[in-house]
Amino acid sequence: MPVQGSIEKYRVPPKEKLKLSKHETDDKSLFGHGGKDDHEPYLNQLREELKQLQNLLYAESKQRVLVVIQAMDTGGKDGTVKSVFSKVDPQGIHVEPFKKPSEDELAHDFLWRVHKKVPRNGQIVVFNRSHYEDIIAVRVKEIYPKEVWKPRYRHIVEFERMLAEEGTTIVKLFLHISKDEQKERLQARLDNPAKHWKFNPDDLKDRARWEDFMEVYEDLIEKTSTEHAPWYVIPADRKWYRNLVVARIMVDTLKGLDMKFPISDWLAEDITID
Repeated sequence: MPVQGSIEKYRVPPKEKLKLSKHETDDKSLFGHGGKDDHEPYLNQLREELKQLQNLLYAESKQRVLVVIQAMDTGGKDGTVKSVFSKVDPQGIHVEPFKKPSEDELAHDFLWRVHKKVPRNGQIVVFNRSHYEDIIAVRVKEIYPKEVWKPRYRHIVEFERMLAEEGTTIVKLFLHISKDEQKERLQARLDNPAKHWKFNPDDLKDRARWEDFMEVYEDLIEKTSTEHAPWYVIPADRKWYRNLVVARIMVDTLKGLDMKFPISDWLAEDITID
């Protein structure tokens, strides 16, 4: 079932005041009635389109795409990557998870470890968490004072502007889940021994700061959603809907690059294979 309405409803315009509480985490308005099974054929269609578009991006090798994914714990970062990009050729996509900075990384500027991971021509790179953690976590947990994290807004905007002007298309996705949905997902990890490895007791400390995180995300998205690197706030309580929206955004983004297969310097009809 094709999208009903504009996917742009989830895009945050530059300088727009954002209130996450007004963005429904369980919205499914763009894909009508039904659930996962009803929409699986369309998701498969989008995956196939994305596969073909990524193949074209790789063959042309003139443009690059950076996808930034942020979310609260259990927000679905891993699941989104696995679902949406499941058919993409591994040669042309890389997923970069950003964990706690190492000693070596902390000895450099905060963007040093990030710049090394951005895509080259023909690549899609997905940041599973990103340079934005150097504002979000640092600010909420008061790791550094305001004079350290506040200038990072400007640094990031200009860093992304440079990437865009050098040929990188940037898409930033905030997977927006409710606190109740997070509770259910955390409990599911506790209830299933096979998922215990995914549970970190420290996640509960972050959960206790939920409102603080929401406030920081609102401020951050407001200040860093730009024409050259827009943020999308994706309803993420329903995993199937989240995946459909992200897949649609990715397909539309790659279609907008006006890519072309390279022209060879030989003619197929002139070649004979014995």
